[in-house]
Amino acid sequence: MSDQSENADGAAKQPDADILTRLAAAIAARKGGDPTQSYTAKLLGDGIEKCAQKLGEEAVETVIAAVAGNRDETVSESADILYHLLVVWAAMGIDPAEVYAELARREGVSGIAEKAGRTNQ
Repeated sequence: MSDQSENADGAAKQPDADILTRLAAAIAARKGGDPTQSYTAKLLGDGIEKCAQKLGEEAVETVIAAVAGNRDETVSESADILYHLLVVWAAMGIDPAEVYAELARREGVSGIAEKAGRTNQ
């Protein structure tokens, strides 16, 4: 069985960034849900501190995998970190579109220039 869904014509659909939109929607749908039935509902019910802690743990695990040169583990941990980042956004009431807008604002701007232009440093 394939991990890929199919298009209307039955052809395999390649995974893409739209998965983040679908995942964010699934996380939002579980907010306030039964924590005995959903890990996401449990995390969100435990509060922002726990959500942020889990995000930090996944970040460390991703760094460890990358430094070790373990590509497969880095891919797996990267998926975990994206999930936990979306959970943190949901816990804080951040719509992913807000983050996407910030990325769009920075698009085409040198990283050095962008950092120099920040007023809250």
